[in-house]
Amino acid sequence: MMKAIYRLLTLFLLGAFLHACSGSPTKPSSGDNIVEGVNLTQVFAAPSAAEINAIADEWAGRDVSARDVQVVATRGENIRGTNVTVRIISHTVDGYTHYGAVIAPLNKPIGSLPVLVYSHGGDTGENLSFTLLFIPSQLASLVSKFVVVVPSFRSEPLIYNSHPYVSTGPPSPWDRDVDDALALLNAAIQVTPSADPTHIGVVGFSRGAGVGLLMGIRDPRIDAVVEFFGPTDFFGTYMQELTAEALRDSTRDLPGLSYLNTAFIQPLKRGEITTAAFRKEIVRRSSVLYAGLLPQLQVHHGTADSVVEFSQAESLRDAMQEIGRGAPEFEFYAYEGGTHDFTSLNGSLDRAVSFIERLLIPVVSRRTTLVHAPS
Repeated sequence: MMKAIYRLLTLFLLGAFLHACSGSPTKPSSGDNIVEGVNLTQVFAAPSAAEINAIADEWAGRDVSARDVQVVATRGENIRGTNVTVRIISHTVDGYTHYGAVIAPLNKPIGSLPVLVYSHGGDTGENLSFTLLFIPSQLASLVSKFVVVVPSFRSEPLIYNSHPYVSTGPPSPWDRDVDDALALLNAAIQVTPSADPTHIGVVGFSRGAGVGLLMGIRDPRIDAVVEFFGPTDFFGTYMQELTAEALRDSTRDLPGLSYLNTAFIQPLKRGEITTAAFRKEIVRRSSVLYAGLLPQLQVHHGTADSVVEFSQAESLRDAMQEIGRGAPEFEFYAYEGGTHDFTSLNGSLDRAVSFIERLLIPVVSRRTTLVHAPS
């Protein structure tokens, strides 16, 4: 409860700071960047406290409780020497049927294992059988110590044992993805007696890293997030460049971009949605705006990443430094020449495992600190 209060207080103070140092332009000026009739200077102006707090209020009203939970498949697996039970569960979120997996070691006492959410990258879903077969040895070491929760995201398949379990509902990268993952987390805790709901972490890659950051912001139960090369700042110059390209009908093949282009960028160009409505969509996807609400965080990003530009990691680093967050609760690793592939980030998985294993330490030994908003 105190952690939630601290985070809300930080959000209020950070919002007030941003409101004091940002404007809300309404009239074009001669220096504005206008592309295909869209004033990008106004679209990407620094968000106000009112815009930031409105999204936080909206999040608070979303229902991510465990509803209509069913175990639809169960199978035993051996993952690098650890015998586990894999359960595929279905549940309802936003009226849609959603699927996810829960991986739990056998014969563990009730409430004895922390929970780790694995948030996948890309737009094509999660092939759990492939992931379990090729899971890196470092991450495999966590399987014996954690209950691992693997969400799909709406409209995509979770494939296990050659069977696709397809979640329903329209896609919603980095927004309703979070609802899906949080609702699955609640469902997984409900059906897994060995899960300890007071010790929860998230590790995410690419799109899933952005989801993991937003999960940590929205749910104060989450104690730690490890993110690999995820998007953090949809107001940043990289996102502005991608938007300008899309307005000119030239889009890159990047996770989530096709959806954003179809759902928001092109409607903005056609005048079907307003600048204010578009800004709401990028506020709700920008974890940097809510940095004060993040739990313990470790970031990994390569400087030569051509999928999610390194500037996205720099934006998050700068936001955390601005509010006084540093080691040991915030760790930032930049990998010179590293790409959008964890195998190019030397030592990253070992660092990630060490960070996540903090969840194995009793609560009294772990530090939850009231962070400081900028003066």
